[in-house]
Amino acid sequence: MYASENRIATSVLVIGTGGAGLRAAVELAERGVDVLAVGKRPKADAHTSLAAGGINAALATMDPEDTWQQHAADTLKESYLLANPETVRIVTEGAARGIEDLVRYGMPFAREQDGRISQRFFGAHTFRRTSYAGDYTGLEIQRTLINRAAQLDVRVLDTMYITRILVRDNAVFGAYGFDLTDGSHYVIHADAVILAAGGHTRIWRRTSSRRDENTGDSFRLAVLAGCRIRDPELVQFHPSGLIAPENAAGTLVSEAARGEGGVLRNRLGERFMSRYDPERMELSTRDRVALAAYTEIKEGRGTPDGGVWLDVSHLPREAIMTRLPRVYQTLLELQMLDITKKPIEVAPTAHYSMGGVWVRPEDHGTGVDGLYAIGEAASGLHGANRLGGNSLIELLVFGRIVGQAAAEYSAGLDAQRRSAEALAAAREEVDELLSADGPENVRSLQRALRDIMTEHAGVVRDEGGLRKGLAELAAVEARISKIGVHPDIAGFQDLAHAFDLKSAVLAARATIETAIERRETRGCHNRSDYPELDPALQVNLVWSGPGSVERESIPPIPGEIAALMGEVSTVGKLVE
Repeated sequence: MYASENRIATSVLVIGTGGAGLRAAVELAERGVDVLAVGKRPKADAHTSLAAGGINAALATMDPEDTWQQHAADTLKESYLLANPETVRIVTEGAARGIEDLVRYGMPFAREQDGRISQRFFGAHTFRRTSYAGDYTGLEIQRTLINRAAQLDVRVLDTMYITRILVRDNAVFGAYGFDLTDGSHYVIHADAVILAAGGHTRIWRRTSSRRDENTGDSFRLAVLAGCRIRDPELVQFHPSGLIAPENAAGTLVSEAARGEGGVLRNRLGERFMSRYDPERMELSTRDRVALAAYTEIKEGRGTPDGGVWLDVSHLPREAIMTRLPRVYQTLLELQMLDITKKPIEVAPTAHYSMGGVWVRPEDHGTGVDGLYAIGEAASGLHGANRLGGNSLIELLVFGRIVGQAAAEYSAGLDAQRRSAEALAAAREEVDELLSADGPENVRSLQRALRDIMTEHAGVVRDEGGLRKGLAELAAVEARISKIGVHPDIAGFQDLAHAFDLKSAVLAARATIETAIERRETRGCHNRSDYPELDPALQVNLVWSGPGSVERESIPPIPGEIAALMGEVSTVGKLVE
């Protein structure tokens, strides 16, 4: 294998070609820094392209009284006080600049007749501050960033699977990987590395992620490099994922469907949100709506296939076609369902990793010199509940900041020290897997893992179930040593799946171990055996390897922001 090893050198390597990775790459290129972006799926089909609803910034185009401080207050309140106030300040204060950057790159935002950028309500926002392009905002952002990267001649390799970040003496010197098409190995030497490889929601059975994305790659790459993972137990379950067809289970029906006036009903026809949040109804926070739907289903009021009904058929057909075109198209293609006439059957689906790699608020450095993490790979902004629309603005704000930080780090290096041992270990790992010829099937182990997470670490959890999940996970981990990997004429996807599985079991262990430690109900994390919020657990849980969970205190919220926050209430937040 060593003979077909390619070597590339670049000042900064970006792992991940979604919105976060591309925004960082664009920033570096605009600063004249040599940058290479690599990804394991085509850049036009990165996960960002699925983000439907919109992107938040207190532009005050629709509601003049909106401010970044109010945006910060809403974000902190809905995080159930687990977000880092400094991270929140940086994102909300820098949000307008993030939108300006997109406009400068040619982003086609929806606009009012007088030219103002349109903004709409999303659940739990005080004012209208979600800008959008139809219901395919993420897709337009991704296209815009791809075009800007092309204008700047950014090198993008999107058939590259990174297996290790290379580190010597707590400083990065590059990464190792292989080409998904021909299997050739790559050594990439880089002064700095930006990790933007997404979250870990694919380790659940029903998820809004596609089959081979968000398998926890960022977690594994970071931990092997010497980083830590913060709050992996805090996973957002989106209320409205499709149930059918099976191969598309979990596909999102955008929150925009509720934002535009869609209603939720159970099998009995009851508009059940009146039981859980009578004031905000369907525009309540995602965690409450997801828990409400879960409870209705669990208590026997679900649809025949185990979901609830989301109905927009009472809305004018024109409104549906102009404001929810992708929802309309998706349902027509997947189910031959006309949403202007019939309701959609949905259920909660694993949607977003609110925890992630531990990073500093100011520059998203990881504690390993020259290694940064951004986007869904990182942590700090969302706490125990993410506001819809905050993830896309996070990419823009921290993509710019981290691009700048990586550029400055690279420029300041006197020399780069490399490690033959680290390189040999990375090379050996790939070669060992390539020669693995055991009886275990990678795909069946992935399914087993998803079943474990769904049964024992889903919307509602308890100590007994989590510990049972841990025992079952250990059994899957033991079977990984006996897998068989069989590359074929179509490429090296089988090898990629084996690495996906390694990442997924690490992410699952981090999630379950921190979920056991968080003995309370807070935001997305519902413990039926601990139904109350515990003030002593207003901390971040930091995982640094099997059995190692530490508590990290959270800085105080600045007075001007705290004054704009209401009480963090658990009303309407019922557990089983």
